[in-house]
Amino acid sequence: MSNPILDHSTFSKIRHGRFRDGALLRHVFETVVAQCIEADLASDQRYAADASIIAADANRQESTPKADGNPQAIDPNEAPRAVREYLDTLDHAASGAASPVVPKFISHSDPASQWTGARGSPAYFAYSTNYLIDTDNAAILDAEPTRSIRQAEVGAVRTVIDRVQERLDLKPERLIADTAYGSGPMPDWLVEKRGIAPHIPVIDKSGRKDGTFERADFTFDAENDLYICPSGK
Repeated sequence: MSNPILDHSTFSKIRHGRFRDGALLRHVFETVVAQCIEADLASDQRYAADASIIAADANRQESTPKADGNPQAIDPNEAPRAVREYLDTLDHAASGAASPVVPKFISHSDPASQWTGARGSPAYFAYSTNYLIDTDNAAILDAEPTRSIRQAEVGAVRTVIDRVQERLDLKPERLIADTAYGSGPMPDWLVEKRGIAPHIPVIDKSGRKDGTFERADFTFDAENDLYICPSGK
């Protein structure tokens, strides 16, 4: 009882050191989920996917505008740990490769975080925690962190669906998600590649303003099972 109390920095040092390159936290998480499955507290019927935005501990004042930033010009040997890790993620589907668009600002202390105004409030640096939830039991089956942009979040859903099938032998019959996941490739991937029924509002781009035809302008020929455009083709 006379041992000194651990310094408050011990927890972050252990997380950044001992647990950084290991899979211990992932193992603990999946072990708990496996116990839920064994106790009939998780099933493979109806799943939902969504992302929660987590604010990063990064200051707007300590950042570089995209016009001045060139990640490829940074010398990894001279960069701090956070920057080295950011450079390592530039080709990852959940981070740098998720979108070719360069963020408006890049944080010096946490460059992998995303400058976002997704909540309709003043923009800030953040990450997204993407969850796969068993709606019948309100159980989180998997989670995957990404940048806070739609492309990365959509990619994370594919990752968690495949991972729970590979590691936990779970495959949903249906997936529920909002319009952010309703771009063409995602429902196609669910139906054609994984055999999962999507309950997702499709992103509607029919209201065109570029002089091309709108969906309502096409006529469906039921006998021949095809559409005819306004020009008769």
